[in-house]
Amino acid sequence: MEILAFGVQADEKPLLERAFAGHHEVRCLDVFLNEDTAPIAAGYEVISSSVNAELDGPVLEILAAGGTRMIAQRSTGFNNIDLTTAERLGLTVARVSFYSPYSVAEFAWTLAMAVNRRIVRASTRTRDFDFRLDGLMGRDMHGRTAGILGTGKIGEAFARIAHGFGMRLLGWDIAENPACAELGMKYVPKEQLLAEADLVTLHVPLMPETQHLIDAAALKSMKDDAILVNSSRGGLVDTAALVDELRAGRFTGVGLDVYEAEAGLFFLDKSLQAIEDDTLARLVTFPNVLVTSHQAYYTEDAVGQIIETTVGNVLDYRAGRRSENVLVPRS
Repeated sequence: MEILAFGVQADEKPLLERAFAGHHEVRCLDVFLNEDTAPIAAGYEVISSSVNAELDGPVLEILAAGGTRMIAQRSTGFNNIDLTTAERLGLTVARVSFYSPYSVAEFAWTLAMAVNRRIVRASTRTRDFDFRLDGLMGRDMHGRTAGILGTGKIGEAFARIAHGFGMRLLGWDIAENPACAELGMKYVPKEQLLAEADLVTLHVPLMPETQHLIDAAALKSMKDDAILVNSSRGGLVDTAALVDELRAGRFTGVGLDVYEAEAGLFFLDKSLQAIEDDTLARLVTFPNVLVTSHQAYYTEDAVGQIIETTVGNVLDYRAGRRSENVLVPRS
């Protein structure tokens, strides 16, 4: 059987081909799955999608009509998939329920420290042989407060690093993580966390209940000199409201690896095109904002685990097995 994989990055392609070797053939495409590209999948029983795929009702209808019966998504998040329609069409859907939490937690800290210590500005200056320190002053993290929204595996990994810095830990989640409590984390209401934290980081899934978790009111409740980091899902932050606060001169720094309207932008080269998204265009002009292109997960370790799990999901589907990764079971 040949599998069609959409949205495969150049670094990812040899890993994917090697992992499927001896099991199935895999055809890798760099285009992302959406309504325009879905017809390419005609004749493929199994397709694999990336995190930025658009798997809404119309796309799923096209896939099912073309003979697709299984979708193996190479990500943990699945807010891009219409699971109700998939079930109606008899499509099996699986995801990667777990991969290295350290990849995302470490990158979130990279963003936090980069904006705190003005690394991008400093690097740009030294390339021009400008070695002044004006405007580069940061702050010690030691003794300050880290507010962690979402204390699952990634939030816990972030908390362990914060503990190593000697930070006070505040947490917010629907359930407390005993490992975080052992580090000295105090669980508090979201409002208290935002008001007291010097560094706020997001590690919760995107769902209707968490859409714009950080809205205009939440942003206004944060300290004027706080640092905000989002390496989870773009929809957790009301970006328009964030731009308004930044225009008012608030926040020491903002590090974003995700953006709520990133589909059709992230993972693509848009350098020779006019960006029609006015909010994103304004966002990247702020000197205290660092935007990266959804790369927090992108380490050899994490991508290797994602691919290994994806192969396992396909093999389970072919064998009629069901694992914890299955979102819609085989009918």
